[in-house]
Amino acid sequence: MNRIDRLRALTPYEADFVQWCAEQGALLHEGRLSELDRENLAEEIESLGRRDKREIRSRMEVLITHLLKWEFQPGHRCHSWQASISEQRTWVGGIIKDSPSLRRYPAQIFEEAYKNALPVAVRETGLRKSYFPSDPPFTSKQALDGRFWPGGPLSMDDFLRD
Repeated sequence: MNRIDRLRALTPYEADFVQWCAEQGALLHEGRLSELDRENLAEEIESLGRRDKREIRSRMEVLITHLLKWEFQPGHRCHSWQASISEQRTWVGGIIKDSPSLRRYPAQIFEEAYKNALPVAVRETGLRKSYFPSDPPFTSKQALDGRFWPGGPLSMDDFLRD
């Protein structure tokens, strides 16, 4: 735990963010609440929740992109796609485990995440946009379910060598 010298001026938020964080943490630990930079501290705490939401949104977009590639390019399935799908599911699950209030968030942003993932899937597969459905062919619950693999059950014959 950092100790703050009472005679030394506190580091301004704009001058050195890491030092500012250390000082604010030390002030909290020491109970020196009147010396806290309350405005910036409150904004930083609020931003932590937004960060987790952005992370879920980003992970959902990557997950949907790879699930679309998995479903609509079965001849190109590979271990790296499988690993990416599993990784995104794990990350989203971990964030939700740490912040259960975000449990419904993937379903809330699923339609928008699909719309953002669709052009990426088109670009990465080289398939026409019309080849993909305009509405998601799976739900957010299915997308996050480790047992769900669109396009049929998994078999080792489904994989190309990476």
